[in-house]
Amino acid sequence: MKVEITGAKIFFTIPYLNIPITETLVNAWIVMALLVAACIWMTKGMKVRANTKKQHLAEFLVNTVNKWVLDNMGERYAKSSFPPFIAALFAFSACSSLLGLFGLYPPTAALSTTLGWSIMVYVMITYTNIRTNKLSGYLKGLTEPVALLTPLNIISEVSTPVSMAFRHFGNIASGQVVSALLYGALLMLNNALFGWLPGALGQILTTIPIAQIGIPAILSIYFDLFSSIMQAFIFCMLTMNYISAAGQTD
Repeated sequence: MKVEITGAKIFFTIPYLNIPITETLVNAWIVMALLVAACIWMTKGMKVRANTKKQHLAEFLVNTVNKWVLDNMGERYAKSSFPPFIAALFAFSACSSLLGLFGLYPPTAALSTTLGWSIMVYVMITYTNIRTNKLSGYLKGLTEPVALLTPLNIISEVSTPVSMAFRHFGNIASGQVVSALLYGALLMLNNALFGWLPGALGQILTTIPIAQIGIPAILSIYFDLFSSIMQAFIFCMLTMNYISAAGQTD
């Protein structure tokens, strides 16, 4: 399986602008459309008092995210626009990775996706730091505890979005690669087990993926389900921790 930086393949290129429309981009828009449709469905016809299962579900999700942000960032951020942002980031990340369950290319298996998120988060971290400590305080922090460590502090700042992007991308992409290698190995095992049979019997049995039954499904539970949700959780936790740390005064 080939892992791409921008996407698994290019569907078409926008004329004159030379902008490629990749599988990553298309699948990401599919995920966004589904999330928007889910939000519209859950919030349609809401009452002051919840009287439907979907409104109970919507309120449960909102309260869960609010508590998550409150526990990790404090009341200051829990009453701001951060809970919706964290909820959208988590849902987009998890659902994008879960596309692998349906045989589609997950956008999070492309480095361009996770790197874009990481750069956006890094801008928010830097903005929060400068807004809290002013530009002079932000620059002063790069020279602490001693000025001699300034180059290392700058490298540490730049490495933040890089590490976040590669961590998320690496886990999802590696799952895709391992699954593809396993399928290929099981196919070779299937041919080795039944290829020695004479005549039409051997030809028929080698075309039936008997050895591929069961084992890939077990790995899919980990790579496509558990790992997808876990990586979305970790990315959001890092986002909250970095931003809350940047908002603390010196």
